[in-house]
Amino acid sequence: MPPRTTPEPAPEPAPPPRAEAPFPSRPARQDLRHRADPARRGTGPDLGAVALAALLVALAIGVGSAVQHEHGTLRVNWPPFYAHWAPHVGPGSAAAVLVAVAVVAWGPSLAARLPWQRLLLTTWATAMAWTWSLALIDGWQRGAARRLTTRYEYLREIGRFDDVGAALRGFTDHILLGSPDHWVPHVAGHPPGAVLTFVGLDRAGLGGGAWAAAWCVTAGASAAVAVLVTVRALADEERARAAAPFVVAAPAAVWAGVSADGYFTAVAAWSLALLALAATRKSRAPRATALAAGLLFGLTCYLSYGLTLYALLAGAVLVAARTARPLPYALTGAALVALAFTLAGFNWWEGYRLLTERYYQGAAAIRPYGYWVWANLACTAVVVGPATVAGLRRALTRAPGAVGGLRRSGGPRRSDSPQGNGGPRRNGDAHKVPPGRAGAYRLVVLVLAALLTLLVADLSGMSKAETERIWLPFAVWTLPAAALLPRRGARAWLSAQTALALLVNHLLLTGW
Repeated sequence: MPPRTTPEPAPEPAPPPRAEAPFPSRPARQDLRHRADPARRGTGPDLGAVALAALLVALAIGVGSAVQHEHGTLRVNWPPFYAHWAPHVGPGSAAAVLVAVAVVAWGPSLAARLPWQRLLLTTWATAMAWTWSLALIDGWQRGAARRLTTRYEYLREIGRFDDVGAALRGFTDHILLGSPDHWVPHVAGHPPGAVLTFVGLDRAGLGGGAWAAAWCVTAGASAAVAVLVTVRALADEERARAAAPFVVAAPAAVWAGVSADGYFTAVAAWSLALLALAATRKSRAPRATALAAGLLFGLTCYLSYGLTLYALLAGAVLVAARTARPLPYALTGAALVALAFTLAGFNWWEGYRLLTERYYQGAAAIRPYGYWVWANLACTAVVVGPATVAGLRRALTRAPGAVGGLRRSGGPRRSDSPQGNGGPRRNGDAHKVPPGRAGAYRLVVLVLAALLTLLVADLSGMSKAETERIWLPFAVWTLPAAALLPRRGARAWLSAQTALALLVNHLLLTGW
C-alpha cells in the first residue's frame, strides 16, 4: 500500500478553562439543565395552548348562542361577548391597519434599540394611536363621542353632583333599583370615585362625551408604560423591551377605547409600577414613592369595588422583590384616601353591600353561573391574544422552579442593566441563580399572580359577562408573558395579536 501523501490534520487546541467557573463540571450540568428546560422547547406546545384557547372560544360561542336562542338568559347579543355581529369598516380602518403593520415591522427592533425614556414615550404614543384607530372603526360618534353618554354611563349623572358633598353623603341611598332616583347602572355599580372623575372634567370645562373619551384613551394608554416600568424594575430591562410591542398591540385595546375601565386600568397599573420602584429601590425617594403607590391604590378601590383584588398583585410585587419595606408607607397612602371619602360621607362597605344586592336585581339574577364561569375565560383569551396565551403556557411550565429560583437569587439588583451591578461573580455566589434567569422567575411570579387574580374574580360570580372590559386592569398584567417567547418568532406572534384585534373590531359592534 502506498504511503499517505495527505498530512494528518493537527489536533485543535483545547479551549482555555473559564475563569469564573469554580468547578469544572458545573457549566456542563448547567447546559444540560438549560436544554432540558421545558419552557425553552419549540413552538409546538405554544401552538397547542393557542389551539386549546381557540377551542374554548369556539365552545363559548356555540354553546352560548344555543342557550341565548333557546332561553335568552345570557343577556348578551353575541355570546360570550357583549356585542352585535355586524361586519363593517369605518374611518379608523385604514389607520388601524397601518398601526398594526408598523408595530409588526418595526416594533421589536425599535423596542430593542431606543433609549429607555424614548421607548416609554413611543409606547404611550403608539398605544394611543392603536386604541384610537380601533375605536374609530365604529365611527366618531358611536366609537368615541357617544360611548360614555348612553343611559348606562357616568355622564348621565353629572348634573346631580352640583353639591358634591351632599351627593357623597346620600350616594348609597340611590344604589338599589327600588330607591328613589336610583343611579344609572355604572354609577350604582362603582364607588363615587369613578363618577367624580367626570364631574371634575366637567368642572374644568372639559364636559361632554368627546372630552371624556379623550381622557379615558389618553390615560388608559399610559397603562402600557406602567407595565413596562414594573417589568423593568422587577425583572430586567431586556424583558421589558421584549414585552413592549406585545403590551402595545394587544387586542385589549378594542375594549379600552372607549370605556372608563381603560382609565381604571391606568390608575391601578401606576399604583403597581410605583410599588415596584419603591420595593426595588429604583426611585430616588422610595418612601415617597411607596406612599404615592398607596394613594393610587386607595383611589383604585374607590373607582371600582372589584379592583381591591389588586392587593394580590401588590403582594406578588413584594414577593418578587423579596421585601416588605414599602408596605407601611403604601398602607398609609391607601388609608388616607379611604379616610377622605369616609369623612366626606361615603361608606365603602355599605356601598359594596348594596351593590351586591343591586347586582342581583338586574341581569345577573338570570345569567347562569355555570356558563359564565368558563365563558368569561374564553373572553379573556381573546382580550389578551394568542401570544399571551402562549407566554402564559411557558410561565406555568416555569412556575415549579420559580419559587426556589427566587429564594436563591435574592431580590432584583439595583442596577438597571440586565447584568446586575456589573463585574464577574464571586466564587461564593456560584450557587445563586444567574441574574438573567432570576429576572425570568420574577416575571413568572408577576404574570401568574395576574392569572390567579383573574381566576378569583371569575369564581366570585360578580362578573357574569362583560368581562372583556371589566377585567382589563387584571388582564394587562398577563401581557408581559409574551416576553418569554423566543425572539425569532416575535413578528409572527405580533401579527396574530394585531390580526385578532382587527377582526374583532371589524366583525363585531362591541358594547363598550
